Amino acid sequence: MRRLFVLPAAAAVALVVIAIAGALAPDTRVSVASPASPFSQNKQNEPALAVDANHPNVLVSGANEEIDEEACNAADDGTCPFTPGVGVSGVYFSFDSGTTWTQPQYTGLTARDCQGVPGPGDPGCTAHTGPIGTLPWYAENGLVADGDPAVAFGPRPGPNGFNWANGSRLYFANLTSNVGATRSEQTFNGFEAIAVSRTDDVRAAAAGDKTAWCVGAAGCAPVIVSKQSSTTFSDKEQVWADNAASSPFFGTAYVCWATFRGQEKGNAAPAPLVVAVSSDGGETWREHQITAAANNAQRNPLDGCTIRTDSNGNAYVFGVGTLSSAGKQAFEFVSVSNDGGSNWSRPAPVAGPVTQPGLFDPALGRPTIDGIAGARSDLAAAPSVDIANGAPTGADATNRIVMTYVSGTITAPHVFFTESTDRAAMWTTPRPIESAGDRGLYTAPAISQNGRDVYVVYNAFTTPYRTNTTEPRSLVGVVKHADAAGVSPSGGFSELHRSPPGDPRGTSQNGLTAEFLGDYVYAVATRTYGAAVWNDARSAADCPAIDAYRTAVENGDPNATPPAVQQACPANFGNSDIFGGSYADPTP
Repeated sequence: MRRLFVLPAAAAVALVVIAIAGALAPDTRVSVASPASPFSQNKQNEPALAVDANHPNVLVSGANEEIDEEACNAADDGTCPFTPGVGVSGVYFSFDSGTTWTQPQYTGLTARDCQGVPGPGDPGCTAHTGPIGTLPWYAENGLVADGDPAVAFGPRPGPNGFNWANGSRLYFANLTSNVGATRSEQTFNGFEAIAVSRTDDVRAAAAGDKTAWCVGAAGCAPVIVSKQSSTTFSDKEQVWADNAASSPFFGTAYVCWATFRGQEKGNAAPAPLVVAVSSDGGETWREHQITAAANNAQRNPLDGCTIRTDSNGNAYVFGVGTLSSAGKQAFEFVSVSNDGGSNWSRPAPVAGPVTQPGLFDPALGRPTIDGIAGARSDLAAAPSVDIANGAPTGADATNRIVMTYVSGTITAPHVFFTESTDRAAMWTTPRPIESAGDRGLYTAPAISQNGRDVYVVYNAFTTPYRTNTTEPRSLVGVVKHADAAGVSPSGGFSELHRSPPGDPRGTSQNGLTAEFLGDYVYAVATRTYGAAVWNDARSAADCPAIDAYRTAVENGDPNATPPAVQQACPANFGNSDIFGGSYADPTP
């Protein structure tokens, strides 16, 4: 059921004035060099965002970026595969607080010029060296940048240790696989690993200088962070660097992820949450298992992690998992380290129970919120967190922790907000903060370093769950703000921005059987403004031929055949983008 409300005219005008007057760039495309067609080169999703606390006008975003993939007309016109060896980890830079964005071009393995021709007889594509719009130095080191981007800024190390005077270091974490198909050609063991790229010169990196990503003893090679066996699949990582100079562990970098072991053994494969810690600027990493490995009918370990530090150097890793003593219901959990990541507390529940919103789609094999063959909502209930740690100095920290997540039923998935002012010991009762009629998908909060302002971004559907693929659907990105002070709960949230709607039916998995929007959105905050990035479908065109194919798949039709996308669909089918905005503090 959709809820409607009407604002008094004066209040409505006031909201509009605030949104316009308080915005630096309320609605701008981040993936600025990505094409409108063809699919899947026009597909971007799952954005990340970081701000340099020592240079708060500098923002970096990452996303799953398919600009370098082959077109669907290559080889079989009814398939749109990932080209072997081609990376999908895009990076974008802003040096004016998110007002404008730059998408650099490097060199590496590409298939972007492999357009193919309609009809049979096309030989397909082989990746070759050429221009790329994704992270460099992967192919040169036998690796593929596989997306799930995560970005963070910290201080650069120097002769006297970490100091902002040395400059800033950007960490870009993502999944990676091997280019080589045989064991003798592999750079690491297993299916997927976690790799970290680093740069100390973001302006050179933004200008397309791939040598800007060559740092320290590792040189130009991305650093493999995860310990890998032949059956390991590392997934859903996040990265952070302790960026408050007041911390005794200032400069320490952290990466968290879920490590799935024994992929070939079925649904009960061990999957502990792991944190890797680096005290030398990302050159070397020590790995710590945070949770038990059990993954079965009695216990699901933590997934969808987020990691942050406060001004005193305490590190917090959050995730969502089940609690056996609560009837196997899911909760948001936290584990804390007080010694720079050497030891971690037993994970403790802090919010919940939470319900993964959506209905299980048997054709998709995963839950979805917007309708059959819709975008997956696996990690909607995963926590996203930020801490007011006073960076870059730590002097004005309140150490307030803010958290958002999505939980609820298929008709009413809520964007929940909760917070803690006592180092994650006690939390406010989670409260829904979405606007009326919004059915939340993914969300993220940010709090200013001085703890005065909270910003929240979320993607939401504004149409009800669809039991068909013929009726339009509507996806929006929304940014909200609230004031915070002292130990009192943050105030009410007002809407700063609502993006133009788009129809998510025009987004797609590469296999074409369902929509695709990734697994998260992101926000950051400074003392004067907040910024956010979200998945956007405003430029994506629905394709009736794809709708019919997805319906056939849902109905179990053994003869369901995907259409020739480039001939049967509008040119901008699949054109999902990363959009974002930056907003001056509306209540300075």
